[in-house]
Amino acid sequence: MADVRAGRSGRALHAGAARIGAATPAGRDRAVDGLRAAAVLGVVLGHWLVTALVSDGGTLRTASPLRYAPALVPVSWVFQTLAVFFLVGGHVATRGHASARDRGVPYRRWLGARLARLFTPVAAVLILWTAAALALLLSGAEFGTVRTLVKLALSPLWFLVVFAGLTAATPLLARISPLWPLAVVLHVDLLRFGTGGPSWLGWANVAAGWAVPYTLGAAWTRGELEGRRAGWFLLTGGAVTTAALVALAGYPASMVGVPGQEVSNLDPPTLAAVTFGLAQCGLALLLRGPLRRALRRPLAWAAVALVNLSAMTVFLWHQTALMATTATGLLAGRLPGLHTVPDGPAWVAARLLWLPVFALALALCLAAFRSFERGGGPGGTARVVRAHRPADRGAAARARHV
Repeated sequence: MADVRAGRSGRALHAGAARIGAATPAGRDRAVDGLRAAAVLGVVLGHWLVTALVSDGGTLRTASPLRYAPALVPVSWVFQTLAVFFLVGGHVATRGHASARDRGVPYRRWLGARLARLFTPVAAVLILWTAAALALLLSGAEFGTVRTLVKLALSPLWFLVVFAGLTAATPLLARISPLWPLAVVLHVDLLRFGTGGPSWLGWANVAAGWAVPYTLGAAWTRGELEGRRAGWFLLTGGAVTTAALVALAGYPASMVGVPGQEVSNLDPPTLAAVTFGLAQCGLALLLRGPLRRALRRPLAWAAVALVNLSAMTVFLWHQTALMATTATGLLAGRLPGLHTVPDGPAWVAARLLWLPVFALALALCLAAFRSFERGGGPGGTARVVRAHRPADRGAAARARHV
């Protein structure tokens, strides 16, 4: 009987994957969606692995295993994937803007539609956490704990603000070379670290630093990155430059912020973070061909398509899933890998066992809030994943909804 049920489940799974594949336009560049899914899941797993909420009496405070175990720094190289997200975002936005312009759609209307899809899911996060913070404070929770939880839950919003600004500047960024924002980052870091300039200068790198992969995405749209030579140049050049900056110029090796560290590569972005992002973008460009072949398989494509349809919800709610699990776990006392100080291999092993629980909590968040990603609330139409075709020089494909 169990074998029969397993067989039926397998057939249903394959049938569902086949339907998703049949609904996908034949000319869609599936590598774009594969890279976006990898970037989103990289950020989620990275946060779940390096963000610890330590229970000290009646309070919760954030900590990172990277502070106690420097050998884990390579984890930040694997899971800090924001540059790939900006690369794909720049490619999709510049293609979409070109398509809208060709169809006579005004810039204001195009931008309004993109920003609505970007920010509509945010409303549910803000409403829930405003209510949760008030309820915690009224119930007598320690203010520092509430502040820690709210800051962690809303931390993904900084990314949306930067991404929205770059999206608004798409008509300009579609025409400039990535060397221009890269030069801004270089000069800002020279002023900050080389001449002892004020630290606030670094905030110019928030826009300039992420504009580098975004404008690389525009170059992809223009057809300038189609050969493998460009990918290898970015990968090797970015990796060698980053290694030199860490070894010779004193930049941190971690590509995420570490509590207690004087300089963060990410807050705001440094030259090392940007050159590391160039290496990641080079690898992403090299993986386009293998991804296109791999995603011809129905099950693999169905998984990627589903992640893309829920990408904003996953991004906005993954920290809430982590905190909900942590708070619920407190009912059973201080649990290893969940409430304890991340100071060794035992914590890492325990945290890996918690990842499926975090994923289950995130699945519950998806079930409750994904409707906001479908176009403005319950009952909306899914409009997140759009069709992309491989770039042709001088031409833009019309966007189509899945």
